[in-house]
Amino acid sequence: MRVFCDTNVLIYAYSITEPLKADVANRVLFEQHTIISTQVINEFVNTCYRKLSLSDEQVGYAVAELMRSFRVVLFLADTQLKALDIKSRYKLQYYDSLIIATALENSCDILYSEDMQHGLVIDNHLKIINPFSCA
Repeated sequence: MRVFCDTNVLIYAYSITEPLKADVANRVLFEQHTIISTQVINEFVNTCYRKLSLSDEQVGYAVAELMRSFRVVLFLADTQLKALDIKSRYKLQYYDSLIIATALENSCDILYSEDMQHGLVIDNHLKIINPFSCA
């Protein structure tokens, strides 16, 4: 099974203030074939600076670790067009739709996200799961 992880899952994996969510995040990240995108890494970096107040060195170390640990994929212009279609059909935010489109293009079965609708199935294939709903 191929899984795609949203930015919030990565943030919780690095959390020291929410140990239960950190445990759940690390489990879903490392127990399966996990894919993330450059978009997710960019959002992760922004959050590390803005909310976690990490140093450049700490952020660099975290990004290098993510790149070593997971398959990192890009998105193309066609992905953006697919995201616009998903946004319209499912009434989602654009950046969430871009993550969904990227996950679909990479044949993922599950998208782990705390911020999207738990249980929603996109295009009869990709299921959104909030891994923290039972934590």
